[in-house]
Amino acid sequence: MGGRDGLTAYRGKRHFDRTREPAGTGPAEGGASRFVVQIHDASTLHFDFRLEVDGVLKSWSVPKGPSGDPHDKRLAMPTEDHPLEYLTFEGGIPAGEYGAGAVIVWDRGSYRPLPRKKKGRALSFGQALADGHVAFRLDGSKLRGSYALTRFRGGPGEREAWLLVKEKDDRAGRHGTPDPRRARSVLSGRTLKQVAADEAGPAVRGE
Repeated sequence: MGGRDGLTAYRGKRHFDRTREPAGTGPAEGGASRFVVQIHDASTLHFDFRLEVDGVLKSWSVPKGPSGDPHDKRLAMPTEDHPLEYLTFEGGIPAGEYGAGAVIVWDRGSYRPLPRKKKGRALSFGQALADGHVAFRLDGSKLRGSYALTRFRGGPGEREAWLLVKEKDDRAGRHGTPDPRRARSVLSGRTLKQVAADEAGPAVRGE
């Protein structure tokens, strides 16, 4: 995407004098590879899955959320890159703004890219992502073990679509994704409903 730090599309959709979402300071260097999964009650309720890659958060909208069951193949639609500050973003996006609605941080942690080769040559994680397939091991509060993201659509004139799948390992199981409306933030312990009420303020809550 355009711009030196890859955040042009992200910034172009937002008015930072109205939303508390971070504008981003550009790519950061060094540090562990991190991930975050947010639940976002926008026009449609969904999970946002984000991986730190080359100083930004590569992002996918996952309608049904990540699953710990290898039999579940979760549709993941790519969205614009987000700034690293989004790793801890939680709260309400105001009405009238892009993505208006409550956001909670459902899970976060670090991840380890799993090696991949093509034609005998080792690919960096960014190269493997551009090529359409990456595997990685998550170490989060809730999500653990190996997962893979694979692009299955994205030819000329097509909108990209990926699959997020849990791989069969020691962390695999039959547990799917929890009810997003009952799920709680790993940062604050709040549900989406509680975040929305906190953002509304005392007058709206009748206090």
